[in-house]
Amino acid sequence: MSTETQSSSNRERDERRRVILDYVLEHGQASAATLTEVTGRSLMTVHRDLDELASRGLVRKFHGGVSALPTSMFESSSDFRKQRNAQVKKALAMTAVELIEPGMSILLDDSTTVLELAKLLPSKAPLTVLTNYRDAIDVLVEEPEIRVIAIGGTYSKTHNSFVGSPHLTGLDSYAVDIVFQSTSTMDGHMTYHQEEDLVLMKRAMLDAGTRKVLMMDSSKVGRTSLHQFVPLAAFTDVILSDDVPRSMFTELPENVLLHFA
Repeated sequence: MSTETQSSSNRERDERRRVILDYVLEHGQASAATLTEVTGRSLMTVHRDLDELASRGLVRKFHGGVSALPTSMFESSSDFRKQRNAQVKKALAMTAVELIEPGMSILLDDSTTVLELAKLLPSKAPLTVLTNYRDAIDVLVEEPEIRVIAIGGTYSKTHNSFVGSPHLTGLDSYAVDIVFQSTSTMDGHMTYHQEEDLVLMKRAMLDAGTRKVLMMDSSKVGRTSLHQFVPLAAFTDVILSDDVPRSMFTELPENVLLHFA
C-alpha cells in the first residue's frame, strides 16, 4: 500500500471512530448493529473500532455494543479531546502564534487546544519551550531550533502528560515570556476545571509567565466545572472563537485583551 493510500485509509478510520464516539456520547449507548448502520461499515470493522476505543478508555464495551463513560472521563482523555472541534482549535492557534517572537521562552499546558499552537512554533524559531504534554514534546523535540524542557511529575496515560504537585515540578524556578493555556470551561468572570490536581499545576504554570494567554472555543464558554481555576482577570490575553458572544465580556478588567479567531 502506498504512503498516500495508507494516509487516506487512516483518515477514514479516524473519522469513522469520531462518528462512533459522537453517536455514543449523544445516545448514552449503542449496539454494534446500530453502529454498522451509522457508519455504513461491516460488523467486523465496527467491532475493531470499538475494541480500539475501549482500549483507549473512551467507551465501555459490553456484549453486543458500547456505552459512554461519565462525561468527566471523556473530558479528561487526551485522545477524546484531540478529536473535538479540531478546526476551531487550529484557528485559535493561528491567532495565538502571532503573539510569539523568535527568541522567546514559552510554556504550554497539556490542553489539545494549545497542542495546535505547538505545531506552529517551528515558524517562530528559535524558541525555548517548556511543557508537560507528551504530544507537544513529540511535535517539537526533533526541531533543531527549539529547545524543549519537559516538566511535570508522574505520567498520566489518560492525559498523556506528566502531572505533579507544584512543589515537585520545579515550576517555581522558571520565569517565561508567555504561558499558553486552555481549560475545561469558563463564564464571563471565572475559569474552571474538573480535576483538582490539574488546577494546582495550571496555577503554578500561570505564575511562571509574564504574559498569560487563555485559548477557548465556544463549546467551553458559558459553562462551569467542578473546581474554580482562576478569574479571567488573571490572564493578560483571552483568545476566543469568533462565535462566542461579545456581550459576555463587557465587564472585563482593562488589563485583559480579547482576541477573536
